[in-house]
Amino acid sequence: MDFPSIRRVVTGHDEAGKAIVKIDEVCSHFKQGRPNGYVCNIWTTSTSPANNSEQADDGMREGKFTTIENGSVFRILDFRPGVQKRAHRTDSIDYIIVMSGEIDMELEEGEEVHLKAGDVMVQRGTVHNWINRGTETCVLAVILVHANSVQAGGKTLEACG
Repeated sequence: MDFPSIRRVVTGHDEAGKAIVKIDEVCSHFKQGRPNGYVCNIWTTSTSPANNSEQADDGMREGKFTTIENGSVFRILDFRPGVQKRAHRTDSIDYIIVMSGEIDMELEEGEEVHLKAGDVMVQRGTVHNWINRGTETCVLAVILVHANSVQAGGKTLEACG
């Protein structure tokens, strides 16, 4: 299966404290998240502020997760035409950049916004779904930063889906 060619460059420090490039590779660790939907984690953190002293490749964090409590997730989403529906809400603020293709973002009452390459979006804990009605793959760069559950209408709106 062909995936987008995403070059992942990660810096760090050598034992003397000198800045170095620790990782420079084309991502090959895409995993299926749902039918016709794939994910490749670029980097994750599990603390805020982040710990830049760790040596592990946190782009390879094990497990299936959308957000990390008190942390962040930077990932690439590869949504093929007909990606399976998944209406969900996350306890995060999400910064989204459409890198290629087109996609519709659907809110819980059916309102849709069409996004195309170059568009950006800030998702603030709303129930949403991604729909690819086109003929080409849509590639999104997404940064999810842990947030408190939304308080609205006198209720706590928990993560779901």
